[in-house]
Amino acid sequence: MLDTGRFRLAARADEILARRPAVGFAVGVVRGDDLEVETRGFADVAARRPFTADTVFRVASITKTFTALAVAQLAEQGVLDLDDPVDDHLTSFRLVPSRDDWPAPTLRHLLTHTAGVPEEVRALDLVKPLFGEAVVHGRPVPTPAEHYAGGLPLRAAPGTRFRYTDHGFTVAGQVVEDVTGVPLATYLREHVFTPLGMTATTLDRADVDPFDEATGYTLGRRGPVAVRDYDYLTAPASSARSTARDLGRYLSALLHGGTNAHGTVLRPETVEHLFAPSYQPDPRVPGLGLAWFRGRVGDHRVVEHAGVVPGSNSQVFLAPDDDVAVLALVTGGRQAMMWLPGECTDLLGDVLGVDDERPDVPHRPETWPDLCGWYPVPGPLSDARVRMMAGLGVEVGVHGGRLALHVVGAVPQPVRGFPLLPDDPDDPDVFRLDLSRYGTGSLRVVFTRDASGRAVALHLDGMPITAQRDLSANNPRFWAQGLATVGGAAVVGGALRHTVRELGRARRR
Repeated sequence: MLDTGRFRLAARADEILARRPAVGFAVGVVRGDDLEVETRGFADVAARRPFTADTVFRVASITKTFTALAVAQLAEQGVLDLDDPVDDHLTSFRLVPSRDDWPAPTLRHLLTHTAGVPEEVRALDLVKPLFGEAVVHGRPVPTPAEHYAGGLPLRAAPGTRFRYTDHGFTVAGQVVEDVTGVPLATYLREHVFTPLGMTATTLDRADVDPFDEATGYTLGRRGPVAVRDYDYLTAPASSARSTARDLGRYLSALLHGGTNAHGTVLRPETVEHLFAPSYQPDPRVPGLGLAWFRGRVGDHRVVEHAGVVPGSNSQVFLAPDDDVAVLALVTGGRQAMMWLPGECTDLLGDVLGVDDERPDVPHRPETWPDLCGWYPVPGPLSDARVRMMAGLGVEVGVHGGRLALHVVGAVPQPVRGFPLLPDDPDDPDVFRLDLSRYGTGSLRVVFTRDASGRAVALHLDGMPITAQRDLSANNPRFWAQGLATVGGAAVVGGALRHTVRELGRARRR
């Protein structure tokens, strides 16, 4: 049941900005066809132009959900099938697998980041602004065919693992263009935005009056500083512009099976297919729909997507079974990529009446020896977004008498690692990480065991990353100490700790 009395949106907006300074800010709640929105700050500081519900905002990767909807429309019409090989419909360039024995990537693979498409096209892209996907505004933007020089390489077998990339959705957008014969911006305007009354939303920035658009900012000792303006060659993944009001209409349509007060873009069963799991490395992890990241707020099913470009962040959450959604837009929010999802989750939880208290689940120390070890994340170091979350891999061990997880070479974290908190009284292999100190709520961690009972893989919620345990190498810095404690060793001296540490370093070398 929705709890409309537990929050007032105006007060919530002020509370968020008291915790998280920002230049421009909008937060909204959608119930049915109704949007309640609060705005604060400036769309443009120099012009003293206020941020409003009609301020045009670059929603970045939320664009991916528009592109997925376009592909779903074509599938609904029988023009293509989501499990068709991509190259059956792609004529502008080809996907080039690294091995001949790999299966053909499908449209479903593209829309779940599992097609093997890399995050970077060339190695030097990693040292270019925005992974080589952008050019300074005003300079010519190459077409995907020009940028990929006729072929986009695949760096992983399709369907085998998650690899977040803008290039996969750029390919999906190109499929829409090749199949329909019209630019994706035109297709979206005619078949998605106009029918839903999203009159200010566009993929073509030429449609936007610069005086209506929010400027992106960074915040520092000089106050708000405008970021450099770029155009992206990965437009189907990153370049839509919208407003809080238009996003409210979009979310309303998705909550009502593809229909809002203005029109219809999908059948209800197709919308449900967008939200259903299309990639799920373990059934205990929510996984991915078609572009949409799946999760839960309390006992409520949710889907969500974020948008991140320098100086601007956006976030949408939907609870499809409860007819409610939330949205937020931020400019100049320091590390908003970390805290904005958590703020939106908390807001949605309050609207849904979710109790923040979690039941206490006792630890099961007798299971720890089978879980402790080194879980490297597969793939090249150039998987920047995956590496940002999971680093080189995950160490699981015992420190200070508690089971803990340490991400090697990635996010800031406690010296002793993140405590693994039991999250399911019936399953000793399901845990959660409490990341509230970073503003991101909690993250589920699930272990998979083999027939002998040993843990062989670790799955993370959020981005559905899987780390396969390396049973031949004991790499972590502290897990051997923890195993000795669990096994009943009385003393682990300083010399042993030093030896374990040096052995770990030697194995890494």
